[in-house]
Amino acid sequence: MCSSKYCIVGSAIRIFTPSRTTGAPPSTRSYPAMRWSERNCDQCVDNLQNYCPKLTLTYNRIQPDDTVTYGGYSDVMVVDGDFVIRWPEDFPMDKGAPLLCAGITTYSQMKYYGLDKPGLHIGVVGLGGLGHVAAKFAKAFGSKVTVISTVGKKKEAMESFSADGFVISRELQEMQAGSRTLQGIIDTVSAVHALAPLLSLLKPHGKLIVVGAPEKRLELSAFSITLARKTVAGSIIGGLKETQDMIDFAGKHNIVCDVEIIPIDYVKTCKADVKYRFVIDV
Repeated sequence: MCSSKYCIVGSAIRIFTPSRTTGAPPSTRSYPAMRWSERNCDQCVDNLQNYCPKLTLTYNRIQPDDTVTYGGYSDVMVVDGDFVIRWPEDFPMDKGAPLLCAGITTYSQMKYYGLDKPGLHIGVVGLGGLGHVAAKFAKAFGSKVTVISTVGKKKEAMESFSADGFVISRELQEMQAGSRTLQGIIDTVSAVHALAPLLSLLKPHGKLIVVGAPEKRLELSAFSITLARKTVAGSIIGGLKETQDMIDFAGKHNIVCDVEIIPIDYVKTCKADVKYRFVIDV
């Protein structure tokens, strides 16, 4: 199983050299979006391999030996055991695979910025592949969750992801009613959008964490953060240790992604209509 070209989950059929994760007998294992890192740089030493300046991704990258990585489009892979993640027993491969990207991207930021404490009120902007996972993690952490969207998905947010509130960002009255109610916001939107209205929803000392990837610049007024000591930050995926922690947490709390399983020859067709995440069965 794999999710698109990365986030690969499958069975280890042969182990050549025991390592941190491969000392046990062959079993179900997973492989995140990272294939290789320097190992001895400051970031790698701190278990933040995703920030390594020489990081090689699982797909469409040149490795140190000048070979190309093809990611999850391969039917068999030889992987570095140090980059393999142990998969929880009885945890579904198909619905769990996208967590190696969408899951760690949202989980990591909540943990690092202290948005994993019970009783917080967390906003999630967007209810797509990243957003629906962020909402599930926030609920598992014991937070009150409000989904913020440009379109009306209130019923879906409430019923499918147990959201406690829903705000349409284009509705001025709804945004004003939500002013200074949130301790943190996970912004998962990849389209260009205004940050100032989102910052208005934060309490003083609140944090807006951007994990979407708009192609164009996002504009930010200094006064929207300085007047109440608010923070705007961002990141991508996570290190190996926190990825393992995330998968273990998801397995314990049964946090999975909403997915559509497709054959590999349907990849180009499904990209236009997938709702949350698609998983290729290879």
